[in-house]
Formats: sequence, C-alpha cells, structure tokens
Amino acid sequence: MTILEDALGSNITKEMLHVAEIERIDVKKLMKKISKGEVVIMKRDNYQPVGIGNPLRTKINVNLGTSSSAINIDEEFQKVKIAQKYGADTISDLSMGGEIDEIRKRILEISSIPITTVPIYQAVIEAGSISNVTEDIIINVIEKQLKDGISSIVLHTGFNLDTLNKMKGKRIMKIVSKGGSLTASFMKSNEVENPFLTHFEYILELVKEYDVVINLGNALRSGCIHDKVDDFQFSEIKTNNKLAQIANKAGIQVILESLGGHINAKDIIKWVSLHKKLTNNRPLFVSGPLPIDIATGHDHIAAAIGGSFASGFGADYICAITPAEHLCLPSLEDIKKGLIAAKIAAHVGDSMKFGLNHLFTDDLELSRNRFSKNWKKQFEYCIDPTEPERRHPINEKICNMCGSHCALSLSKEIL
Repeated sequence: MTILEDALGSNITKEMLHVAEIERIDVKKLMKKISKGEVVIMKRDNYQPVGIGNPLRTKINVNLGTSSSAINIDEEFQKVKIAQKYGADTISDLSMGGEIDEIRKRILEISSIPITTVPIYQAVIEAGSISNVTEDIIINVIEKQLKDGISSIVLHTGFNLDTLNKMKGKRIMKIVSKGGSLTASFMKSNEVENPFLTHFEYILELVKEYDVVINLGNALRSGCIHDKVDDFQFSEIKTNNKLAQIANKAGIQVILESLGGHINAKDIIKWVSLHKKLTNNRPLFVSGPLPIDIATGHDHIAAAIGGSFASGFGADYICAITPAEHLCLPSLEDIKKGLIAAKIAAHVGDSMKFGLNHLFTDDLELSRNRFSKNWKKQFEYCIDPTEPERRHPINEKICNMCGSHCALSLSKEIL
C-alpha cells in the first residue's frame, strides 16, 4: 500500500502521525488532505518524512550537483551538509558530470532528508548527446534512481510536439527549464512525442513500487518578467493536472510545478490563485519566482521577495535560488545564502497564510530576549545564529549602532 492508498482507505500510517505531530495538525484532517491530493508526504527509509501542501508550513528545496563543466564532487557533498545544517527540507541532485550513479548514492548515504532527481539530466549524459537519447535509456535511468532510494522524481510531461511548434517566435526567453529544454530537444531531434507522456502509465507502475512522489515539472515557465504567463503555461498546468489525477487513481502522490521562474510581482497572487483553482488545490512548487530580472548576482534577494509573495498567496514549496543563479555553479557560501533567503521568504509567506500561529513562537521569544539584551538567547532563535554572533560578541551588553543611547534602554527607564 502507498501512502495515498492508505489515506484513501482511512489507514493512519506512521508517516502521517509524524507529519501531523510536527505540523500540529489533526492526523485525520491530514489524512483527508492526502486522500484529496492536497498534501503529499515524501518519505525515506529510516528517516523522518516531510509533508508538503496546505495547511502545512512552506517547505524549502535546495538544488545541488555537478555540471558537465564543473565537477568537484567533494564540494557537492559539502553542499549537502550545509543544506541540512541550515534547514533545507529537501535536496534535488541535478548532477550532470562525473560518475552520476555514485554521486547520487553518496548523497543518499550522507543525507537524512528526501532527495529528488531529474531523470532526463542523467539520460542525456549516459547517451553522450541529446540526439543519442532513447526512450529505453530514459526508462533505465528512472529505474536506477528509484532503486537507489530517492523520494521524488521530476517528469516534464506537460507539452507535446504540437506545443513546441506553436511556440516558435512567441517568447523572449523561449524555454528556460533545463529539464524542459533537454526533453524538447530530444523530441525535436528525433521527431517523437514527449517520452514522459508516451510512457506515463508504465512510469507510474515503476514509481508505485517505491511509493515515490512525482513532481510534474514546469518546463514552459516564463524566463523573464516581459514574457507574460501565456497559453503555453496554461496548457501545461491543465495537462499536468490531468496526469496528476491519473497518478492519484493509481495510488501515487503528485506535486505540480507551476508559475514563472520570473514573473511581475503584481501578477503573482493572480497566478498562484489560478493554479490552485485549476489543479484542485494540489501542492504547488515554485522556482523563486523572481519579480525582476536585473538582480543578477543578487538573485537570492529577488527570489526571496517573490517567494514571500508566492508562499503568502498559497504556494507550498519553494526552490532556493542562490546568488550564482544565471552565472555559475553555486559555491558553498552561495548555497547557504540562497537557503537562508528562501527560509526567510517561507517564514514571511507562512505569516501571511496562517497568521502568527505556533510557527512564530521563535519570533516572540527572540523579541523578549532582544528587549532584555540577552544576546546569547536572542541569537538562539535566529534562522542563522552564526551571522549575528559574528557581528556582535555575546558578552557585549550594548551594540555600537546606538552605544549608550539605546532606544530599548531608554524606553525601559521611562516605561
């Protein structure tokens, strides 16, 4: 039985009990949400599961992995440790360089949170080129990744050849999803239909055996704020939702990626709401989104602003964007900065969605300790305690911003 099948049969599992406890939600309510496809649980053998969807807190994913031109395996493993240290909920291994199978196995060995993969990445590397990719290679890669113990898999299912032909000349940035562009290139090179669509039912059989969550990718997301949300994105959302219904009937949980990677800030609420309406409130995964295009080098800040809006208006799952976005493979420090920015965005978003509920007791305790100038205790409640500790030694009673003219000290005297 899969988690979804258990929920449909009113069977409470240990994964449901764990998620209900840490999210402070009634387990029967959680089970109903899972049965309706509004919440998914990613699980890993011997480790704690992660729940994604409303009314759970917004979750954060961190992307890492080698590229074809940058292969520093030890550094990628360090990124795994940083992602876990600073509170990532999931990790996506996007490796396209080196011994990909061994890299994935090692990431699984040294991590304790759910791992997601994108099969088309490895399929292209194994084939040697996009034109040499075959449907058999793609299926074999999916089978290998599932057997290794991943928790989620990304499939770019939402478009066909007809869609690609109609897109010519329609956008500034064309297709900016790497997985989407690789899938599209395979299709055009061989003049075949989308392999993830053609073999969808067989892939479902493979996935069900391991009770892995399917993430239906947003291959056609917009790549700049001047590329408006268009009919191609609508078509992808609708197609992916139909496929999600098929997967659910087969007992498989589904997350939907949607919304532009880049989208005008004023449009975010409209498109998140529309996504939720079109998909029956299924879990929504967003990349960013970035509400401006000129923040290059500081895209983690732009993404945190867009991510705050997206989360606050209903997105359930945010992919951390680093300062290296659009430029290079992220460094260890980039991973940390991107993750911290995304955690801030998720926390802001949760305050909009849920109000100052149990998720915000740390904010309250930090404020109380800030007023009493208990620096050590104050820092313990921070998202990143190391940064305030670096800037202000905990044995100092005052900070040099105000010195002896501290507003808190003065107000304590007069109030």
